[in-house]
This record gives sequence, C-alpha cells and structure tokens, in this order.
Amino acid sequence: MAVERDLFSAGVEEQLARRAPLAERLRPRSLDEVTGQEHLCGEGAPLRRLIEADIVGSVILWGPPGTGKTTIAGIIADRTSREFVRLSAVTAGVKDVRETIEGARNRLAFDGRGTVVFVDEIHRFTTVQQDALLHAVETGVVSLVGATTENPAFSVNPALRSRSSVFALKPVGEADLAGLLRRAADSEGLAADDEALALIARRSTGDARLCLGALETAAAIGVGRVGVAEAASALDTAASRLGRDDHYDIASAFIKSMRAGEVDTALHWLARLLESGEDARFVTRRMIVFASEDIGMADPGALLTAVAAAEALDRVGLPEAAHNLAHAVVHLSVAPKSRAVTDAIGAALIDVREGRTGPAPATTADEPGYRPLGFQVPRHYREDR
Repeated sequence: MAVERDLFSAGVEEQLARRAPLAERLRPRSLDEVTGQEHLCGEGAPLRRLIEADIVGSVILWGPPGTGKTTIAGIIADRTSREFVRLSAVTAGVKDVRETIEGARNRLAFDGRGTVVFVDEIHRFTTVQQDALLHAVETGVVSLVGATTENPAFSVNPALRSRSSVFALKPVGEADLAGLLRRAADSEGLAADDEALALIARRSTGDARLCLGALETAAAIGVGRVGVAEAASALDTAASRLGRDDHYDIASAFIKSMRAGEVDTALHWLARLLESGEDARFVTRRMIVFASEDIGMADPGALLTAVAAAEALDRVGLPEAAHNLAHAVVHLSVAPKSRAVTDAIGAALIDVREGRTGPAPATTADEPGYRPLGFQVPRHYREDR
C-alpha cells in the first residue's frame, strides 16, 4: 500500500508540474539562474555568500512582485542543512506559528538541527503573529526568512526587523526580461518574434512573473506563435499592480509634477494611477485639495475645474472620464501657484490652537462696538490678490 501511495503521489506531482503556469515551470533552481538580482545573487554578492556557506540568519527579502523573493527562499531551502518550514501569512494563524516554534525547539533539543521558517507576505502578519515569532528569533530557535512587497520599515515589527538583515530586490531590467523571455520561448518551442518579446519586456514593469504570464497567454492566443499582435492582446489582459508603497510614491510624484508645472509628466503619473486600477475618486480628491492648497487665489478657476472633473467622473465614469481628469491635470499644472490661502488658514488655526481667541462680536462690523480679533492676513497673500 505504501508503494501504491508513493506512486499515486508521484503521479499527482507530475500532473501538477505539467499544469503549472510557465513562471512556475521555469522557476530558477540555483542562484546562477536568478534574473536581474546580481547585486544579491552574483558572484561574491553578500546574500550568495551567506546561502552558499549555509549561514543565513534571519533575513527579510523586500521587493516588488515578480522579482524573485520566493525563488530565493526556495534556493535557501535547497541549500540549507536545516529544516525548512514554510508559513503563509494569509493562511497561518498564531497557533500555527507557535506549533512551528515548538517543533523547532524539539528538533534542536533532540537532533541538534536548526530550523529556517519562511513567511511569505510577512507584511500581512498581524502584530500578534509577528510577536509570536520574536522570542524564537531572538533566542536562535528559528531563523526567519520573510518575503514582502511592502517597505519593512513600516510593515514589519521594529524588534523583529532589527534582528533581521534586509535585502532589497530590484525590478528586473528590461534587457534581463527580454533574455528571460527568449529562453522561455526556446524551452517551450514557441515561434516568438524579437519585437513581440521586447514589447512584453518593456510593458512588464520589472515583473518577471507577469512577463512570463503574458508570454504564455500570447502563445495561447497565437496557438504557439507569438507576434506583436498576440503580445499586445496578452498584455491587455494583464492587470498592472501597485503595492502600498507604490501607491503613495506615484501619488506623490503626480502632485509634485503638477506643482512643478510639468504637464507631460503629470499626465504620465495620472495614466499610471488609472491603469493600475487606482480608485479615480482618490485622484479627483487629491486634485481638489491641490487646487486650493497650491494654487488658491492665483487662479480661483482651478478649483472649479477640479470639482468639475470629480463631478464628470461620477456622471460619466471611466474610461471616458479620463479625458475630464486629463483636462483638470493640464489646467492645474499650467496654473500659477500660490500657497497664500494655505498659509493664511494655517496661521488662523495656529492662533486658535494657541488660545489667541476672544468672544464672538454681538454686533456686525458696520455697527458701533464691533472689534476685530486682530488676525492679520499675511502680506504676500494680499499682494497675490
């Protein structure tokens, strides 16, 4: 019976391997096969030296999707003489973490073997789950390998982070992606045009998994042939993604571009936000704030344009409302800038918070007895008017 079960398991694994996505079938098995992370995995690179010597302590692999975090963790698993335990932050609870630590403690006591615990999407671990790991990491019961797309400075417990080495993975370069696609096409026996592969590499934004997924889709569309038309069709089905850090970084770049009057750049960031699936209402809210905060009385019509764009979005919806949003972005970018309104209300709020207040006047300004509170509008605000 045991033999039958082994044969059955082997058959299932073989079927799963055949049905696995292209990115999984071509997942690197050694550091030499890892694409685009030479600063970590190249000859003499720090992470490579730790892995080859099997002295990897607790590490956090931080980088965008599709850059090789899980792949590197798998290579660590193959190279280490220690027990390698995988936990998913999505499905594992505190109970699973504690059971893993208890198993590691027993293994260390009875066999003298250490344990490496790999936590994928570690930023999804709650504070309680991360705290459950902390003591085991501190005492060396386990070594942690965490993978995250979010900045560990904000998403990982500071105490846990301080006991780990953080290795940042970079988006895979366009040339590296093109080479990866060519190797993938050759290994799969696909007839792929260089122009089609270059298009996929260029539009995959450094994500090797997205890149290979697009190639696989293009091959299915073209029935084994990948031309520019098939590649473009495949890319249209691939959803762009923004991590939490990307969301704030791109939103910040969007605002700064409008502030600097760089119309083309601002429109680029608008397009990035929209194509990534960002809620367009977030974009219009930022433009409405910008219209008063950065333009104000230098061009009072800017606020009307921003509000009109928000109303157009509600009435028309995307994709048509992209024209209205672009209209507003152009207006806000070329408008003269003034922070006088922002400075004026800021000074007024400071007065109130610091207690420079008085009773509300009982009479109007044109009647005897009216006395203003003494707040002076900044001179540059008056000059702007």
